Amino acid sequence: MAKSEKRVKVTLACDVCKRRNYITVKNKQNDRERIEMKKYCRWDRGHTLHKETR
Repeated sequence: MAKSEKRVKVTLACDVCKRRNYITVKNKQNDRERIEMKKYCRWDRGHTLHKETR
């Protein structure tokens, strides 16, 4: 059974060091805009803003 097209994989990049640290999924129908969330960055050793990249 194939995965649904409604949920897509997105990559989150740190706003400070610009490294792509996380991969997550989001519902394309409910979240049209790019997502932003605070996540831990091991290179900055703290919680920083991570934004969705394309």
